[in-house]
Amino acid sequence: MKNLKHNRLFFLSLASSILVILIAFFQWNLIEIITEFLMLPIWLVVFGFFIVITVKTILNLFKNKDWKPFTIQLLTTILWLFFPFTQVMLNLDFKMNKSEREEVVEMVEQGTLKPNVSYDSLLIHLPKKYDQLSKGGGEIVIEKNGNLILFFTYRGILDNFSGFVYSPNDKKPSQSDFDGDFKQIEKLDENWYFVGSY
Repeated sequence: MKNLKHNRLFFLSLASSILVILIAFFQWNLIEIITEFLMLPIWLVVFGFFIVITVKTILNLFKNKDWKPFTIQLLTTILWLFFPFTQVMLNLDFKMNKSEREEVVEMVEQGTLKPNVSYDSLLIHLPKKYDQLSKGGGEIVIEKNGNLILFFTYRGILDNFSGFVYSPNDKKPSQSDFDGDFKQIEKLDENWYFVGSY
């Protein structure tokens, strides 16, 4: 019976840790699907479950000297705090979709894709084939000077957004392009930058 209880706690610690890691990797994809507001209960449930299990593993460690469940929780906490989950996902997104984004850029430059959103003369709603390339509705933004093109990786509220910017002359975007207030501008590749406004 005691052994069964230890095994149960071990599997619960594994389950809670896996959930935390999955949320850390895929939270931006989930936000894209269900919005930030609906993510709040998911975060509360997942992290609440993780905290409860962590407390149980600490009590179990002192009571039964069983290190395994506690070690799983500790390693997960360290991983969650120090591993750059978002950066890894952004790098994957950039590399996996770069050629398709360049196809879109070429269509914009050739004039086959033009601003087509009635309420904003700088927005282009992408064709169905390409709409997954820009989060938050499949729209890209052309900077007023007509050179830079922004593909959203996160499309928040007001000036809270991030994305991949194509710069045809490889000139670094300025801090106020796209009416943003960029706190982060990072070169990814020739002609490509990541920008974050928050």
